[in-house]
Amino acid sequence: MKARLNCDPDSSHLSVKTHKIGVLPGEGIGPEVVDASMMVLDAIQKVELVKLEYLKGDAGAYCIEKFGTNLPPQTVEMLRMTSACLKGPMTTPEEPGSPRSVAVTLRSIFDLYANVRPARTLPNVAALKPNIDFIVVRENTEGLYSGKEFEAAPGVGVAMRVITKAASERVAKFSLDLTMKRRKRLTFVHKGNILKITDGIFKQAVFDMAKKFPDVELEDLHIDIATAQLIKRPESFDVIVTTNLFGDILSDEAAQLVGGLGVAAGANIGDHYGMFEPVHGSAPKYTGQNKVNPIATIEAVRMMLEYLGERRAADRIGRAIYRVLEEGKVLTYDLGGLAKTSDMGRAIADKVLKSA
Repeated sequence: MKARLNCDPDSSHLSVKTHKIGVLPGEGIGPEVVDASMMVLDAIQKVELVKLEYLKGDAGAYCIEKFGTNLPPQTVEMLRMTSACLKGPMTTPEEPGSPRSVAVTLRSIFDLYANVRPARTLPNVAALKPNIDFIVVRENTEGLYSGKEFEAAPGVGVAMRVITKAASERVAKFSLDLTMKRRKRLTFVHKGNILKITDGIFKQAVFDMAKKFPDVELEDLHIDIATAQLIKRPESFDVIVTTNLFGDILSDEAAQLVGGLGVAAGANIGDHYGMFEPVHGSAPKYTGQNKVNPIATIEAVRMMLEYLGERRAADRIGRAIYRVLEEGKVLTYDLGGLAKTSDMGRAIADKVLKSA
């Protein structure tokens, strides 16, 4: 991740660095949860030495009719001028021959090889256990998500699961570095007893890279038992690293352990760029109802600021989220309350301001 700014936040004479941020509101509930998050970003700029310049762009299924693609070239060029982007929920067409998801395409374009999905217990949010705090790191660029599939004969489809040593090693190193900042325990998940070549490459890459981190405890789990162990003992996990599809499955399971997708955010990080998003879908049936929980998107904003080196600002937002939930006065329908999307965004923004 990028280094923090080398400055004293309490020194008023210091210059403020401006971060250019791409904003892709998306579709369905996307614009609503992004708007709620922008309230929080506007608030943080009033109390911290942080300045953000927003560049908004079009992306999503609604673009296909107008541009012939869900990710117009001009949007990609706009993002190249930014340091990171906030991506709202988008609908991904499922018909054969339709464009890949915007998220998968952006991961490929910017080589965002590490998908980072925290799962932690929050106050007044139903969780399986009260002390869950772990992170799923998913290799983000290959596996079955490489999209290499074809119909070998009528009714016979073949998909290629691409696993390389290079991609496995770099996501292993990313995960080990992350573990060193936490509790120094890394679980790697695979299905090497069946997928002996592809997962054999992944396993060996983790073993080889772990030799450089002798203080880290390794745990080796097959994907099937890993899904069960997340239910049985979620509090025991620290950092989990795995391949693309397995990571997609485990990270959604992890989100459900701590309250569901309404509070789950994801970071997509490469060596030179970061994309941040709520992990839930566009939920078109709720479009325009100002109803859904924006915390996942606000949490994505927090992770984005941390990535940009603005740790104080990120921590302030994290505390604001925690305090609003702890008070329990403003809760959206999924949390048992009646608050609207904008109510939650405003409540968290107010907490940011009042914590100054």
